[in-house]
Amino acid sequence: MNRPLRVSLLASLLFAGLQIVAPPPAQAASPARAKTHAVVEGPYSATADAGAEVRQALEQARRNQRPVLVFFGANWCEDCRSLARSLELPGNAGLMARDFNVVKVDVGDFDRNLDVVDQLGGPIAKGIPAAVLLAPDGSIRYSTKAGELSTARRMSDEGVHDFFAGLVADGRG
Repeated sequence: MNRPLRVSLLASLLFAGLQIVAPPPAQAASPARAKTHAVVEGPYSATADAGAEVRQALEQARRNQRPVLVFFGANWCEDCRSLARSLELPGNAGLMARDFNVVKVDVGDFDRNLDVVDQLGGPIAKGIPAAVLLAPDGSIRYSTKAGELSTARRMSDEGVHDFFAGLVADGRG
């Protein structure tokens, strides 16, 4: 086999191999897609009307004179899921039911319900989960703007209880 034919054959095989190994352009990850998280089932509803739920909770708060506790999170977030699990335990669930009107707001990949986030002072700037405590008149009594809950997976269930019971004891709840 002469040299030019060998080089041509080798180049053809190499080029064909690259086409087989390289993903087609349509399947290449886009920068926007690379930042999204896997869909995970959890405590936050992607289809809920968060604004309407907050308004309904405020109406209930005016009737029962308990503040509204709005949680911001996402199902892909381990800290958010850990906090939600802890809040479902009997002692914490009792505290939530007795002292608060609770709303959970899904922020997705920080691209969902941002109007509600902004209306309530932007509590997710330092991470999620985040919480805002609203008086029955809708004024903000407390917000976790400093990321107080962003490491919720490291909090004990008792620590979670004490954090929210402290809001009640301080007269914020």
